[in-house]
Amino acid sequence: MIHILGENNSLFNQFIAEIRDEVVQKDSLRFRRNLERVGEIFAYEISKQLEFKTEDVTTPLGVAKVPTLAQQPVLATILRAGLPLHQGLLNYFDQGENCFISAYRKYDEGGEFHIEFEYISSPSVEDKIVILSDPMLATGASMEIGYRALLEKGTPKHVHMVSVIASQEGVDYLRKHMPENNYTLWIGAIDQEMTPKSYIVPGLGDAGDLAYGVKMDSKKKTHNR
Repeated sequence: MIHILGENNSLFNQFIAEIRDEVVQKDSLRFRRNLERVGEIFAYEISKQLEFKTEDVTTPLGVAKVPTLAQQPVLATILRAGLPLHQGLLNYFDQGENCFISAYRKYDEGGEFHIEFEYISSPSVEDKIVILSDPMLATGASMEIGYRALLEKGTPKHVHMVSVIASQEGVDYLRKHMPENNYTLWIGAIDQEMTPKSYIVPGLGDAGDLAYGVKMDSKKKTHNR
């Protein structure tokens, strides 16, 4: 199942507009905060799909019956670009456990790349709800590798995959390469094109560089172009 939040008019799209805007992007603090705010909205929407239980809450005047989460999710993200989005999810699921996955584009001399997986730092995900976030779903390979890495820590009950901007190609890739039926995609917007370097068009650029500064291999990619 796929949920595309940007299909409905809401304040969510204002944040998406600012995240995409090349002028607004020059303020890295604002860029990170907008990713965080988008993460908060995703968290709220995902929470509607989770299991709740009724608890008795004692107030100064009596007892109120209140629905609360039956189980806190494990929040997983792919470093480094995923950190602001992850923080937004964590702001709402503030009692959730956390998982961090190191996976990145490794370029060869010809400018081609593959997704390199390094390590995962995670609690057990056995029979737990997992929210796996990465701001961009371009080829789809990073999200799949992140999901496969999670399986080293157990078999999750369900995985909610969150991306701010996705390519249609990336969505189709996951449909083809993820035969499991225990995951849901949550997307802000789907763009139809990608460059030969697998950057989404119109997309927003390199989310990690915009959030945390240009890294050395990004400079190399720019030089190679």
